[in-house]
Amino acid sequence: MDIKQLENLCKELLEGIGENTNREGLQETPRRFAHAWKEMISGYGEESKLAEMCTTFEGENYDEMIVVKNIEFHSLCEHHLLPIIGSATVGYIPEKKIIGVSKIPRIVEIFARRLQNQERLTMQIADTLVEVLQPKGVAVLISATHLCMTMRGVHKQNSVMETSAVRGIFRKDSRTRAEFFGMGK
Repeated sequence: MDIKQLENLCKELLEGIGENTNREGLQETPRRFAHAWKEMISGYGEESKLAEMCTTFEGENYDEMIVVKNIEFHSLCEHHLLPIIGSATVGYIPEKKIIGVSKIPRIVEIFARRLQNQERLTMQIADTLVEVLQPKGVAVLISATHLCMTMRGVHKQNSVMETSAVRGIFRKDSRTRAEFFGMGK
C-alpha cells in the first residue's frame, strides 16, 4: 500500500471540494486518512495466514452446534466506499475437529477489512470454515447497516440487511437450520 499516494489523493479530494488543506484542522488529515485506510482494508492478502491462524483441536468428540454470536465488524461498501456496520453470528457442527473460539471473529475480521458486499462477506466466512474444519455443517448470519443507504440515496435510517450462508447439515436439515436461526436472534 502506498501511504504517500493515499495522502496525495486525500489532499486532492479536500481541494476538490474547495477546502484549504493548510488550515489548522486539515493539515494532518491526509496522513490520518492514509493510515485509517491502511487499517480499514488490512484484510487483503491475509488468506495465506488463515490456515496458520486457525488453531484447531482434533480428536474432540463434541458433535453439537457451536455458535459465536454478536461478532461486531466494520467493512467498506465496494460500490460507494462507505461503511457497512454490522454483526455476524457464526455456527458450526464439528466433525472431530473444533476451532479456537477467538478464531471465528478473526475470520470475520479478515474478510470484513476489505472492500466488500455483504453477500460475498457472508459466503467467504462460511466457505473458510468449511475448508478449515471440514465440519458437518456451517451457518452464518450477518445483519448490517449500510451507510451508502442511510447517508445518501434513499436515506432509510433504520434499514438493516440480513444475509445468510448455510453449508452441509444446515442446508439439508430444516430443523438444524431453524435451531441456528433461532439462536441468532
